[in-house]
Amino acid sequence: MQEDLGKTEAALVAARREHLAALRLRGTDPFAATRYEVDATAADLAARYDFLVPGQDASAEGWSLAGRLLSKRRMGKTIFADLADRTGRIQLYVRKDEIGEGAFDDWNDLDRGDLIGVRGYAFRSKMGELTLHVTAFTVLGKALMPLPDKWHGLVDVEKRYRQRYVDMIVNPDVLDTMVARSRLVAEMRRFIDSYGFYEVETPTLLHVAGGAAARPFTSHCNALDQVMQLRIATELNLKRLIVGGIERVYEIGRIFRNEGIDTTHNPEFTMLELYAAYWDVNDMREFNEALIARLVEVATDGAESLTWGDSEISFARPFARTSYLESIATHSQGKYGRDRLLDSRAVPAILEELGLPPSPTHGHALDKIFERVVEPHLIAPTFVTDYPAIISPLAKRKPGDPDLVDRYELFCARMEISNAFTELNDPDDQRARFEAQVRERADGDEEIPEPDWDYVRALEYGMPPTAGIGIGVDRLIMLLTGHRSVRDVLVFPLQRQHG
Repeated sequence: MQEDLGKTEAALVAARREHLAALRLRGTDPFAATRYEVDATAADLAARYDFLVPGQDASAEGWSLAGRLLSKRRMGKTIFADLADRTGRIQLYVRKDEIGEGAFDDWNDLDRGDLIGVRGYAFRSKMGELTLHVTAFTVLGKALMPLPDKWHGLVDVEKRYRQRYVDMIVNPDVLDTMVARSRLVAEMRRFIDSYGFYEVETPTLLHVAGGAAARPFTSHCNALDQVMQLRIATELNLKRLIVGGIERVYEIGRIFRNEGIDTTHNPEFTMLELYAAYWDVNDMREFNEALIARLVEVATDGAESLTWGDSEISFARPFARTSYLESIATHSQGKYGRDRLLDSRAVPAILEELGLPPSPTHGHALDKIFERVVEPHLIAPTFVTDYPAIISPLAKRKPGDPDLVDRYELFCARMEISNAFTELNDPDDQRARFEAQVRERADGDEEIPEPDWDYVRALEYGMPPTAGIGIGVDRLIMLLTGHRSVRDVLVFPLQRQHG
C-alpha cells in the first residue's frame, strides 16, 4: 500500500481511524461480526487447483476463506490483494461491477493488516498465480496500528520478541516455527503414549523445589501464609508416583529456574520428564534414541539428517557414545585424567589452567571443566555416559565402580538435549547424598537445592528399579527447526519490562 510510505506512525494511525469512521458511516462495523463460515484455506486451494493453467478458472466451485489483508493494489475499478491465513497466502481479485459500488468503497477503506472474509472461485492469472475471484466479502476486524513496512519487516530483535504477535504477522517463518513446535510436541506425546506411559500434572508451587541444581523462584501463598518455591524439576513428584504404582509416567511441563538468560537458557522453559519402573539406563537410552530419531523424521519429512548452521547432522542409529571422564581426558590430550578429576584437591589447579573462576564445590568444578573441554566438540548426537557420583545425587551407583553412576546425557549441536539415569532407590544412600548436599550448600553452592526429606520417606516405602529421563523441549525444538537461540522457539520469551 504505497500511500503509507513516508508517513509517521501517528499519521498512519489517524488515517486508519478515519477509514474506520468511513466504514461505520456506510453501515459496515468491522468489529460487529461474531463468526464467519470458513470452508477452505489458502493451502487447500493451492493443492486442489494445482492443475489450473494460466487463464483457466474453476468457477463452478465457490469457497469461503478468512484471514489478514497483507497488500492491496488498485487499478481503476479492479483491485488485487493478498490474503494470509494460517496456511499461507493467496491472491485476491476484486471487480467493482461484480461486488457493487458500496462494497467497492469499503475496499478503499481497508488497510494492510485488516481481517476480512471472502467468497469466490479460483482461477490461474495470466502471470500464473493462483487467485481467488472475489464475489462477496465481509470485514471481520480493523487493524488500527500499522504493520511494519513490508520491505524491511520487523527487524528490531527486542521488539520482535516483545511484540511477538506482530512478528508472526510479518515474518511467516516465525509462525511456521511455532506451528512446527506444536506438531513436534504432539508427536512426542503420541510416541510416548505408544509405550504405555501415562501423562500427569504435578504441582508447580512447592514447599521445597528439588530434583535439579538450580536456584528457585519464590512466591508467597496468602492462603497458607507460607513462602513457596516454583518447581525447578518435576522429578521427585514423578518418582513418588512410581512408588505409588504408576509404573510408566511422564509430564511435559513448565520449569522455572532463577538463572541467566542466553541463547540456550530461559528462566522459564519446557521439560519432558519420564520414568519407567523396571527399566535401567540402557533401556532408557534405547527409548531416547528412538524418540529423537522419530522426531527428526517428522521434522524433516522422512530424512535421517538435518542442517545445523554449516553442519549436516546425521541421526542414523546408533548414536555415538563416550564416557564422561574419558572424553575430558581425550579432548585435553591426556592432561586431565580420571585420578586428577576425581581428586578434589587437584581440581582447582585445572580450573586455573583453563582460565575458569574458582568453583564452590568439586561437583560444580567438574561441570565447568566438561563444559569448557568437551562440549564444543559434541556436534553429532552423542551419549556421554558414566558420570561421577558427586554430580549425580539422584542416580544409582555403577556396579563395581562406586565413584561413577549409571547415567548419561545426550548432547547434540554443542547442547545438552537429555539427561537420564538408573534411579537411586536406596533410601539410606539417598539420605546420605542429601546430607552431603547440605554441606555443599553451606560451602556456598547456591544452586544446590534444599533436601526434600519427604522424598526419602517415599523411598522407604519401596521404589522398584527405575530409569528416568529429562529432555529440554525448547532446545530440542531449536535443533529440529534449525534455530540458534532458544528465544526463537518460544512464543513469548522473558524480557526486561519495557519502559
